[in-house]
Formats: sequence, C-alpha cells, structure tokens
Amino acid sequence: MVKRLIGEDIELVFIAAQELEHIKVDPHQMEQVLINLAINARDAMPDGGKLIIETSNVKIDETYTSEHLETKTGTYVLLTVSDNGAGMSSEIKEHLFEPFFTSKAKGKGTGLGLSTVYGIVKQNGGFIEVHSEIGVGTSFKVYLPRVAGKAESLEKKVFPSLPTGSETILLVEDEEMVRNLAERLLQRQGYQVIVAEDPGQACRLAEDPAVQFDLLLTDVIMRT
Repeated sequence: MVKRLIGEDIELVFIAAQELEHIKVDPHQMEQVLINLAINARDAMPDGGKLIIETSNVKIDETYTSEHLETKTGTYVLLTVSDNGAGMSSEIKEHLFEPFFTSKAKGKGTGLGLSTVYGIVKQNGGFIEVHSEIGVGTSFKVYLPRVAGKAESLEKKVFPSLPTGSETILLVEDEEMVRNLAERLLQRQGYQVIVAEDPGQACRLAEDPAVQFDLLLTDVIMRT
C-alpha cells in the first residue's frame, strides 16, 4: 500500500530490526500512522526522492528525558520515517500537529493527517519527535513503549454470510475494473450504488440536493 501511495518516482527503503520488542497497539492505528507519514513524505518530494522506514529498539534514560520534557524513561520500539524532500522551517514545525494546520496549497491537504498520527501515538503512551532541515529532508521518530510477554491472538469473528443492506452508497473509484467489481458486489448485497469516476464528479454529486446517499466509499488515492 505504501508503494502505491508514494508513486514510482520515490524509492522505498525498509530497514527492520531483527529482534524487535513487542508493543500493544491496534494494528489498524499503526497502518494509519504509516499511511499518513508516507503521504506527508510523498508531498515533500514532488520530483521524486527516497523514503526510508526503519524500526529499532531504544532505551530512554534520565539524561534524555531532562532534555526532552514530553518523554519518559523506559524501553521503546522506535519507528522512523525519513525523506530527503523539501524539509520545513522551525515555524511550521511548531504547529505541525495542530488540527487543520497545513502548509500545503489549498485543496492539497486537510491538516488532519499529522494530528491523527499525534493522537494515536499519545493514546498508546508514546511520543513523537520531528527533525527537519529545509532542502535536506524530514525525519519523524515515533516512540511506542515496550510491553513484556508474547502478543495475544485476537479471536476472528466468523460471519455466516456477507452483510446486506438497502442504503445508498456513493462509490468513488477511478479504475474501471475495480469500480465495476465494487458496484456489482454492493448491488448483490442489496445496496443502491451511485458511481463517480473521479473526485470532481463525486464532489458535484455530493453538492447536488437531489442526490442523497448514506455512505461514501472511496479509493485512497486517485488521479485528478
């Protein structure tokens, strides 16, 4: 998914620790963290570049916490997401995790991606640091506390059949094959489907008072 998000002009490098400690976190939340950081890095490298995702074990001592007030001593799993893009100024860094704050052009960002990352990290007892230099790149360091013991297996829910419904869904997908398949599957389960081939058409449908729908189902990234 990350490769698809960043595009072919950006090289993806993944460096994984061999014996990574355990953390306790919702896997879907970690996906959100990775996706939002990858998108942020991609936007900082419009002409291509390198995205490095690295994991490691680190120990935070009192010397470090005395210089970084939001941190706590202990053993952490560190997720580092770095790019060699445009970088950012110290002024932008001060507001980076504020909701609806964005340095991107109008229509290019909501300002919610990094605030979501910050919320997830804090919710799971961790902290996040940002190192950036204009013209050199940016590095996000996500620290999540280690937990002892083995990972617990979640019980899988078994459904006798796919859920059905009668609601209306606005389906937005620019790939014809995927769009047609999704439309057929949804209709087979009883849903009414309104199809949009691109974001512009979806916005026009959403703004039309005559068009009513209960759910928006959209691709992660589409051409405009």
